[in-house]
Amino acid sequence: GLMDFLKREGVVYTPVKDVDLGSHSTEFYLQANVKAPRMTGFLVKIFTHLLECPILGTFLLLILKGNNLIHRLIKNAEFQEPPLFVPLHDFEDIKEREVKCLDSSLPPPEKVRLALDCLPTSSQETHDGTNSSFCRWTIMDYAKAYRSGDITPSLVAERFIAAIDESTKPSLQMGFFIHYSVDDILRQAVESTHRYRRGEPISVLDGVPVAIKDEIDCLPYPTTGGTTWLHKERPCNDDACCVKRLRLCGAVLVGKSNMHELGSGTSGINPHYGPARNPYDSSKIAGGSSSGSASLVSAGLCPAALGVDGGGSVRMPASLCGVVGLKPTFARIPHDGVLPLNWTVGMVGILAGTVEDALIVYAAISGEIPYQKIFSVLTSINLPRLSLTKGISDIKLAKYGKWFDDCSNDVRICCSKTLLKLQDHYNWKIIDVTIPEIEAMRLAHYITIGSECSTALDSFKEKNFAELGWDVRVAQSIYGAFSGMEYLKAQKMRNRQLQFHKKIFAEADVIVSPTTGVTAYPIQDDAIKTGELDYVNGAALVRYSIAGNFLGLPAVTVPVGFDRLGLPIGLQFIGRPWSEATLIHLAFAVQAICMSEYKKPKVYYDLLRKKNDSNGM
Repeated sequence: GLMDFLKREGVVYTPVKDVDLGSHSTEFYLQANVKAPRMTGFLVKIFTHLLECPILGTFLLLILKGNNLIHRLIKNAEFQEPPLFVPLHDFEDIKEREVKCLDSSLPPPEKVRLALDCLPTSSQETHDGTNSSFCRWTIMDYAKAYRSGDITPSLVAERFIAAIDESTKPSLQMGFFIHYSVDDILRQAVESTHRYRRGEPISVLDGVPVAIKDEIDCLPYPTTGGTTWLHKERPCNDDACCVKRLRLCGAVLVGKSNMHELGSGTSGINPHYGPARNPYDSSKIAGGSSSGSASLVSAGLCPAALGVDGGGSVRMPASLCGVVGLKPTFARIPHDGVLPLNWTVGMVGILAGTVEDALIVYAAISGEIPYQKIFSVLTSINLPRLSLTKGISDIKLAKYGKWFDDCSNDVRICCSKTLLKLQDHYNWKIIDVTIPEIEAMRLAHYITIGSECSTALDSFKEKNFAELGWDVRVAQSIYGAFSGMEYLKAQKMRNRQLQFHKKIFAEADVIVSPTTGVTAYPIQDDAIKTGELDYVNGAALVRYSIAGNFLGLPAVTVPVGFDRLGLPIGLQFIGRPWSEATLIHLAFAVQAICMSEYKKPKVYYDLLRKKNDSNGM
C-alpha cells in the first residue's frame, strides 16, 4: 500500500575502503531507470497545474521521487561518510608533462602571449586545399588576417551582423542569441581596427568575436538567464570577471547567447527566445544549457564562446554540435558576475572550434582573483606545450566498460574506435575499472543542483513563477520539494564519490567516456511554445557529465566522428583536480587523429572569406 511505498527500504552503503574498484568488481551497474513520459504542449500544462496544487502536488512528487529511486538510493539510504558540501580542492602543483608553468596573477594579455608559445609550431595546412578536411577558422587565423591588413575587425563585424540577420529569417531561425547590439559590436570592432592600423593589437584575441552565455554578466546587456524577468530583479551593473579578462585582451564581445531557461534542462529549447538549433541539422537540438554558445561556434560565427557548466551544460552542447568543450576545475575560473544559480556545481567553461582556441581562451580567463585568498597557497597555471603532445606516451586511461557502453550503438562504436586509434598511435594504455553507484551520484547531483537553484531564486519566484516556461515550472516544483535530509544525504554521496574517484586517479591519469549517451534528437513542433519534459533523453545526455560538476573535476570533450545521420559525437576525458594541461594535451592528440574526418555543418558562415566572395554560407 501507500505506506509501504513511502517506507521503501534504503540501500545500506558499504564503507568506501571495502568497495572493489577493480575490473572484476561485483558492484552492480544500475542503468538510469527513468519513469517519466515525454511531455509537451497541453500535457505539460496539465501536469504543471497538478504539481502546483497544494496536496495533490506533494503526493505526485512523492511518487515521482520514489519511482525514480531517490528514496531508495539517497533519502532512506545509510551512509558511513560525513557530508562534503563544496568540491573545493586544495591547490596542488601536480607534476604534468610538457607544460609551461605561469603565475596565475599575470595580466590576461600576458597569459595569452605565453599560451601562444605553447601552440604547435606548424599549423597543418588546412585552408589552402592541401588538406581537404573541414576546419573552422581559428583565433590565430583571425589574428593573421588582421595583421596582414587583408581583412579588418570592422569587416568581420559587418559580416557577423549580416550572418545573424540571415540566421534569424523564418526559413532558419537558428536561435543563436537572446540579445546582441549592432552598435556595440561595431564600436568594439572600430576600436580594434584602429589598434591594428597603429600596429598595436593588445593580443591575438584583439578583434576576435566571442559570444557570452546569457548567464554571465556582460555590459551593455541584461543578464536574463534565459527568462523574461530575472534581469529586472537582478540588474547587470558590471562585466563578470571572466568577461573583463576577455575585454582586456581586446576580444569583440558579440552578445548574449541563447540558453535553456535557468539552465534547468539539457535540450536548449527555450520557449521565450526560440530553440537553439544544431548547425549540422537545424531540425535537431543544440543541447543545453549553453546551447547558443555551442551552436554559434559550430556555425563558424565565433572561434570561441563562454558557457556555464552545472551538469554538463558546456560539454553536452559542445559534443552535440561537434565542437570542443572545456570545463576547468572548480574555482579555476572565478565565478564573480555569473548568475548564482548553482554555486557548488556550476563552473564557467569554454566552447571552441579547436583545442588550440580553447587553450588560448582558458589562458585568458583562468586564475583566481588575488585578493580573494580562496587557497592557502598561490595557484599557478600549467599550459600544455602542444608541439610536444605526440611524445607523451604511457598515458593511462581509466575506462568503466558497462558505463562506457551504456549509450546508443553509433556513439559506442565511434568512441570505442577512437580509443583503439589512440592506443595504436600514442601507445596509451586502457585500464579497466569500476566506478560504483553512478546512478545514485546522478540523483544526488540532481537533488543538489535542484536545491541550489530553487534557493537562489526563492525571493523572486512567487512574483514571476507564471512567466517561466512550462517545463521549467515543473523542474522548479520538483527542485523546491527536496528536504534538508535529502540534501545532506546527497552531500554524503558527494564525499563517497570523491573518494572513489581519487582512488581511480591514483591508478590512472584520466577517466575516459563518451560525452553524451545519445546524439542530437529532433526538436518537435509541440515543444517550441511550451518547452518539453524529456527525462529519458535528459538522463542519456547527462549520463557522463556528473562527476565533473558534483566533484569539481576538470573535463574536456572533443569531436570524434558522426552518427549515421551525420550528427556529431564527442569523447570525454575527466581529470584529477588542476590537471587541465593534461586534458588539453589528450584532447589535442584526439583532434589530431580525428581531424581528417571532420565535416562542415549545413549552416556555416565563413567570416574570413576573401573580400569578393558571396555571403559565405
